[in-house]
Amino acid sequence: MSAAMYFNGYANGDVVAEGSFMGNHTFAVQKGLNLGVALFIVRIDPLNPFEIPLLNTIILLSSGATVTYAHHSLIQGNRKGVLLGIILTVILAVIFTGLQGLEYYEAPFTISDGAYGSTFFFATGFHGLHVIIGTLFIAVAFFRILSYHLTDHHHLGFESSILY
Repeated sequence: MSAAMYFNGYANGDVVAEGSFMGNHTFAVQKGLNLGVALFIVRIDPLNPFEIPLLNTIILLSSGATVTYAHHSLIQGNRKGVLLGIILTVILAVIFTGLQGLEYYEAPFTISDGAYGSTFFFATGFHGLHVIIGTLFIAVAFFRILSYHLTDHHHLGFESSILY
């Protein structure tokens, strides 16, 4: 590209450069961009946030409570509480993952439906992957607790899985 196509290190097509440095975002352009965003939002049939998304939020918050219960039980030497807390946490994580799969299946849009679809599936997909990895991490800690590898003073792997 020629030097004329850049302004302060930004390509001429860059929205930041156009609006901030080049002064190309006049009132009429700003109004058009706002209308474009509004039309984009109106044309997508988004998910109802009071259905699966709300349920999954409740499940995630509950799993935080159950894993905290398991951790405190381990510190207090309550083996039964540790096992119950971890089992409940893993069950909640599996339910969350299943509901996210159902949400994907029932979504009225796809990943190829523009910015909304690709952003939705990218963000929720990476979060879902995070939950799956965390579930595996906690499951490993569960088997280590079953095998008496972790104690009230020696459980770094379990703490790491909680922090993850």
